[in-house]
Amino acid sequence: MSLLTDSRTEPSTEAIVSRRPDARRRRSSRTSDTPLVGRIFANVFLWGYALVAIGPLLLMVNNSLRTQQQIATEPLGLPLQPTFTSFQNAWITASFDTYFINSITVTVGSVIVTTAVSVLAAYAFARARAKFFRGIEAVFLSGLMLPVHLAILPLFYLLDSLRMTSNVFSLILVYGALGIPFTTFVLTVFFRALPIELEEAARIDGAGPFRTFLQILLPLVRPALATVIVFRFVPVWNDFFYPLILLRDRGSYTLPVGLTRFFGEYSTDWPQLFAGLTIATIPLVVLFLLATKQIINGLTSGMSK
Repeated sequence: MSLLTDSRTEPSTEAIVSRRPDARRRRSSRTSDTPLVGRIFANVFLWGYALVAIGPLLLMVNNSLRTQQQIATEPLGLPLQPTFTSFQNAWITASFDTYFINSITVTVGSVIVTTAVSVLAAYAFARARAKFFRGIEAVFLSGLMLPVHLAILPLFYLLDSLRMTSNVFSLILVYGALGIPFTTFVLTVFFRALPIELEEAARIDGAGPFRTFLQILLPLVRPALATVIVFRFVPVWNDFFYPLILLRDRGSYTLPVGLTRFFGEYSTDWPQLFAGLTIATIPLVVLFLLATKQIINGLTSGMSK
């Protein structure tokens, strides 16, 4: 009986070999269906867009390695004698080490708060069938329609009454709450796409709800988690509005607000400004390099079905 089962379930070597040319033909036919002119135009357009996007970054790094006089006399010149004095001055003299730590603390803390709350809410909304949960989901998603900057006055008075206007913890709570609607919406869609038979099979095997969620469902939505983490990390890291309004203590400033110290009334320290921008850009570049695969999987999930 086992031999019969194996022969029915496992394809023979000849069948596997015979299928491979067909697959190769299908792939080659798909490639040949695309016009050569269209492929060339797409490649030229994408490479041109990449150069336009990378150009300002290269100019920023280039000018951070030059002096104030060199930038004034030749703005687009090359750093023939590169100097790292601007980085040292920005990091130590301009207190960029403190601003960098504050930005890391606020961004990572707010992303953790947003993701932790949203992933639990999204799972509940995806599997709940009661109308009560539908109403709560509508309340969550209504946050997508409200301009967040209109809430700055109530937030300021609330945090001021709690004496939290000079604390980065207040920014963590604000950013964490602002990111919940969008993150919940995205994760809910992904959880609903998962077959419920996975949970039923885990329940039959003796797994509880929390173990099923943590060990089975959560790994399956990892591309979506990476996508929402990056989509929340970037705007929080670059935000200038809320730290400027809600923080009074200079020691609590984040990097975007700290960059304003290089702008004077009559002059601007361009080398240190470009050095500060380079320091602020490095974490974003590292994040995209580490999470690119997961982001692409999250954005293209379901397109091939």
